[in-house]
Amino acid sequence: MKKILITTGGSGGHVIPSLSLYDSLKDDFEVHIVTDVRGSKYINSSYNFSLIDVPNILSNLFLIPYNLIKFFFSIFKSYRYLKINNFNILISTGGYMSIPLSLASYLMKIKIFVFEPNSILGRANKLTLSFAKKIICYDKNLKKIPEKHLKKIYLIKPLLRKEIYEYQKNVKKTLEDQKKILIIGGSQGAKFFDDFISKMIIKLSTTQNIKVLQQITDQKSRENLKNLYIKNQIDHELFDFDDKLLIKAVNYDLAITRSGASVVSELSYLNIPFVAIPFPYAKDNHQYYNADFYKKKNCCWLIMQKDINENNFTNLLNNIFENQNEYFSKKNNLIQLTKEDTWEKNKVKLTKLINEN
Repeated sequence: MKKILITTGGSGGHVIPSLSLYDSLKDDFEVHIVTDVRGSKYINSSYNFSLIDVPNILSNLFLIPYNLIKFFFSIFKSYRYLKINNFNILISTGGYMSIPLSLASYLMKIKIFVFEPNSILGRANKLTLSFAKKIICYDKNLKKIPEKHLKKIYLIKPLLRKEIYEYQKNVKKTLEDQKKILIIGGSQGAKFFDDFISKMIIKLSTTQNIKVLQQITDQKSRENLKNLYIKNQIDHELFDFDDKLLIKAVNYDLAITRSGASVVSELSYLNIPFVAIPFPYAKDNHQYYNADFYKKKNCCWLIMQKDINENNFTNLLNNIFENQNEYFSKKNNLIQLTKEDTWEKNKVKLTKLINEN
């Protein structure tokens, strides 16, 4: 049986798609994950994983020499780990954490695949792609991929967590008097959602009967928002990181969200129209390109954080709820876009790729 190592780390945006990849392959191959300390908080004990912490060389200019030494040491550590465990295949999901294992795999002539769930090729994956067999991705018009590597593209449908495929999709054909809004700030830049978006929700509540399910960043934010919403008599529920969130949210009417690959893919599959506000400091602006993929298919609204003000955002939400033709047009486009997506189809495609190469 082939042994596959998936390397991932950092934010949930890297790790969560990696777990879906793991689950797709584990029945047919022996699969392991290597992550860093940051990424490990998203992985539970049901997954076979190890830790190899890799320094971010540019995180502190004064520590660059020290971090370079640690980085090169992590390459040797990766080489030793690969050799001891006798892996046949490495799948890199990007991020600086993946580079030492990718370089060590190349030196050891281990077969390498790149997995890119975003609509723009990340810098680490671009480096690894030079010596990879294929790049597994969702977007045939992947940005920043060198023309010489276009033939390496291997398209699959967005790879969601397995339980998502078992959820009842949102099939509501009318909007009720109380509008249900899901707010997902993500793991980066969520304070903007705690502060600014919550103010917009309060203003919206003067013209709409709303219920809010909102992700918060910390306990202090929870208490502040709770008091704010109680004071303004807004029906609400607050949560932090919750991998079962969409069970609660499937009957919500609209999401206001960052646009990491996992969250927009899951919202789309469940037919929940969304307003995307890309995290403005995301590397390579990947959240913008993820949202733009759906905007071009007329499946979402896209607004940049720098362009949002109190009036235009509140007006946007009021227009969505009051002029429902556009809302249901986007919802129907989501239904058409994802109607043939299944866990089994992706599993078969991935298994075929591993066995053919």
